[in-house]
Amino acid sequence: MPLPFAGLPDPAEAVSLDDVAARLRMLKVWAGDPSYDTIKDRVNAAWTAAGRPAGELTRKSTVADCFRSGRRRLNTDLVVAVVQALHPDAGYVAQWRQALRTIGGEIEAVSQVRVQDRLPQDLAGFTGRTGELDRLHLALRAARQAGGAVVISAIAGMAGVGKTQLAVHAGHLLVREGLFDRVLFVNLRGFHADPAQPPADPGAVLDGFLRVLGVSGHQIPHDLAARAATYRGRLAGTRALVVLDNAATAEQVRPLLPDTPGCLALVTSRRSLAGLPSAIGLDVDVFSPEEAVTFLRGTVGGSEPAALARIAARCGYLPLALSLVAGHIRNFGDWTLSDHADRLDERHRDRRLDSGVALALGLSYQDLPADRQRMLRLVALHPGQDFDAYAAGALTGTDPAVAAAWLEHLADDHLLQPAAPGRYTFHDLVRAYAAGRADDHDPPAARRAALTRLVDYYLATAGRAMNTLHPAEAHQRPPLSPEAIPGPDLTDSRAALGWLDTERPTLVAVVVNAATNGSPQQAVRLARTLSRYLKGGYHADALTVHGHAHRAARDLGDLAGQAYALNDLGVAHRRLGLPGQASDDLQQALELFRRTGDTIGQATALFDLGTVVQWLGRYPDAIDYKQQALDLYRQAGDRNGEANMLSGIALVLERAGRFPEAIDYCERALALDREIGNRHGEAQALNCLGDVETRAGRLDSAAGHLQQALALFRQLGNRNHEAGALDSLGMLHNRLGRPDEAIGYFVPALTIFRELGNRGGETGALNGLGEASAAAGRHADAVTYHAEALALAVDIGQTDEQACAEAGLGRAHRMLGNHALADEHYRQALTLYTALGLPEADEIRADLAVRPPGDR
Repeated sequence: MPLPFAGLPDPAEAVSLDDVAARLRMLKVWAGDPSYDTIKDRVNAAWTAAGRPAGELTRKSTVADCFRSGRRRLNTDLVVAVVQALHPDAGYVAQWRQALRTIGGEIEAVSQVRVQDRLPQDLAGFTGRTGELDRLHLALRAARQAGGAVVISAIAGMAGVGKTQLAVHAGHLLVREGLFDRVLFVNLRGFHADPAQPPADPGAVLDGFLRVLGVSGHQIPHDLAARAATYRGRLAGTRALVVLDNAATAEQVRPLLPDTPGCLALVTSRRSLAGLPSAIGLDVDVFSPEEAVTFLRGTVGGSEPAALARIAARCGYLPLALSLVAGHIRNFGDWTLSDHADRLDERHRDRRLDSGVALALGLSYQDLPADRQRMLRLVALHPGQDFDAYAAGALTGTDPAVAAAWLEHLADDHLLQPAAPGRYTFHDLVRAYAAGRADDHDPPAARRAALTRLVDYYLATAGRAMNTLHPAEAHQRPPLSPEAIPGPDLTDSRAALGWLDTERPTLVAVVVNAATNGSPQQAVRLARTLSRYLKGGYHADALTVHGHAHRAARDLGDLAGQAYALNDLGVAHRRLGLPGQASDDLQQALELFRRTGDTIGQATALFDLGTVVQWLGRYPDAIDYKQQALDLYRQAGDRNGEANMLSGIALVLERAGRFPEAIDYCERALALDREIGNRHGEAQALNCLGDVETRAGRLDSAAGHLQQALALFRQLGNRNHEAGALDSLGMLHNRLGRPDEAIGYFVPALTIFRELGNRGGETGALNGLGEASAAAGRHADAVTYHAEALALAVDIGQTDEQACAEAGLGRAHRMLGNHALADEHYRQALTLYTALGLPEADEIRADLAVRPPGDR
């Protein structure tokens, strides 16, 4: 509908969260530029009138966050309320709601991508394409002789023409010739059959590439340009073959190009991608009649050239159709090739099919046994990009061993494609066909039942994995189903973590699918099961998973489910540097836990609220929240929660400079964690004890405890806490007077924090780097690090780190001779430390009292 007033920003034009924030700012100006307080008051008045309880009202800082760029997620309900507060026209508000729904779905889906460090299996009996292969060889050779410029081959052509197989076959040939020693492969999902699977985000692809290149997250920056630079730097000096399959646009591809001498990128797309640097375009057409006949003869044999020619013609010489028909022919050994040609002619005449693919798919599908037909239909419903025999068995209600055999047969018939050892995926045309057959042949109830079994499988298997990794917290997760659901053996912690890491994109997709397609209770349960794993560093995934779980629980009227989802959202928002939003989430969760009488839930929310106010420098409030939580855990007899809370209180005491008390709490926590076998809690207690000992001057003891904590966090796969342990070791080495070793710890800590979007951790690591640089005599570097930390600390409201940055800038500028500037930073630090009630204020007073020579 047309906008009611000229000049209003159109939300439909927004394609990213930054676009949303920009249009909100435009709308704010259009509405007379009211203050954030005014907007907050209008929103809360509307919500109160609608019956929303006081605990769910918003704050000024949370409202202001909606207008800020650089966000990875927005609170859709709040943004809609803000729009309504600025311009209450119902039609205009509805446009915003729809735009936010579209953008939110796109952002969740584009981040789900899987990369590989190997090529897919080559096609047995690959035929033809000699001209294209020759051009690739010549281009690569010429580029290397000319000085090693990058060669990009853009392979374009219609669906089913064999672009991927050509790229894969060429890749295998080049690797066998010894031209490349490293391979990267990704399906960019440029033309996926499922509209819920939009083209992959290049930032997510780079994240995956860097991991398989051995970076392990420690050197993965947060923004796209920095990731691309890190990726290209990692490839420098290597001979890498990068296959970017099924690309949508040149913009999607450009950040993924290696731009490195000795490397080659093969890009396939249904479009001709103009604008790629050094691109050599190869337009791939269908086979020639001779190539098609040669392909069939090599695949199925036979000595009936006329029949082979008729079959090839009926398939339109399209490689995908020829592959499917060849699979069908092999299943009918007693038929002659003329029989097959006659049958194709009949089917084409009777059904008036013009598409070779449609004809071949129909033929291949019809001649499958009924059980394999059903499997093909149901696995096409899987919401993930690929799947294994356990998932296929769950969808079909089949034993995994039988499912594995059927999947192998379907792959032999070219109806599925191997994605990795033991995993399969679809050509998008085959998926679309199979999903269409499911719509035609399987009643909605049967399809829902299949997806319910699938979620049950992931719920049970994720639960087993989490119980292996965190057995002391099993009572906090939904209980495992008493029914035995077949799945992999995850009794070993390495296997459990490996399964979670492999299936993470799928698990996110399954939660989203369950929440939006009729299984909201399962979505809530799976989200809660994954809570601890996602807290280990997957904060963007946590927002997706718990956001859907919260909406599903709200629709169900499930107060407990809403409370746990809100609590997990609060943790994720805090880790992403949004304390206002985190506090709102956690206050709502606490109120819901109180309404349901959930003592442990209340304790959890109080602990996390304590962590938020600790972040903001309100240490007495933080201790009060956490002491309340400790009392509740003891009241409930939850010794695991009690141990975690002892460590949590120790952290606040350490920040407040109360070292003897903090050490006492840490030691009590460590003893209790070891007594009950809580390895994660043990690692946290060790880290906390090491931090306190560092500040208290017990440096030898601190080193041992921090190294133990780091090893445990790595074993448990908790990257967020791994980064925290690295940061702690950096601070220790600063105290030991070993700045270069300190930098060696701070740098990987910083890159992990940036990868995870943990802006609070990032601020601390930047300040640590500033202190280490200053100790090493690199004062200009110290200014750079502390200035970056200061800007970030101010942005996210982290007062203690802001004070630390101001003090560091004062010291660095004094050493550089900038005395007036140094004193200004010292005065800012003194004001902040005094307000926080921290002992560092006395140190700053002493620094200010010391006047430099010539300034007395």
